This record gives sequence, C-alpha cells and structure tokens, in this order.
Amino acid sequence: MRHGRKIKKLGRKWAHRKALLRNLLGALFTHERIKTTVAKAKEARRLADRLITFAKENTLAARREVRRFLSDESLVHKLFNEIAPRLNDRKSGYTRIFRLGHRAGDAAEMVILELVARKEKSEKKTKATPKKEKTKD
Repeated sequence: MRHGRKIKKLGRKWAHRKALLRNLLGALFTHERIKTTVAKAKEARRLADRLITFAKENTLAARREVRRFLSDESLVHKLFNEIAPRLNDRKSGYTRIFRLGHRAGDAAEMVILELVARKEKSEKKTKATPKKEKTKD
C-alpha cells in the first residue's frame, strides 16, 4: 500500500533529490520557465506553489522558511518582491505544465514548467515602431 507516500523519489537518494529540486526551483524563479521531465516538473510544481504561497505572506517567518530551501538570497528577494505581487490575486495554481512530447535520446516525456504570470520579455518587440503603409502614387 502507498499510505503516507506523498513524494516521488525520482530514482535518487534524499540529498541528491533535494539538491535537484533546489536547482530546478532556482532556475524556475530565475528564468520563470524551464524544460524538464514530467516527474521532475510535478515535484517541482508542488514545492514552487508552496514557496510562492509563503512569499505572498511577506513576513519575516515566511522569508526564513523560503530561505531554508532557496540558497541564493537574490532569488528570495526576487520571489518576494517581483513574483509574489504578480500572483497576489490567485489563491493557488501558480505554475502550469505544457507537454512537449518525447525526448529523442531516451523517450522521456518532456514538459515546460512555467509561472502563470510571467513577465513577458517580448514586450519591447511588440512596442516597436509601426510599419508605414506604402502609398501608390
């Protein structure tokens, strides 16, 4: 029976799994979109949603709880000051998973894990000068 087995082990020991998830979350909060396998994305999603919920509280205790998991202080700062305010109107579901298909090497199913309210990097491209219409003379 699977009573009390809420996490997937991902074929790794505890310390390696913890390091893997810390690195995935660091990349997710840095780039706001990562490409990984389905199993890793589902585990990272659980932790990311939990950390974002702490960040929305914006208390010292919440900051210390997030700091326990994310080792980089600049990531903690970005999570509390940039990411959490954008997701303030949502109660849960801060991340989404897009399935991409199978990886060529080992046929592992790949996904994109991203934050729901991403800061769009293409805003500068859309605000470019409009094209001038050609007139026939």
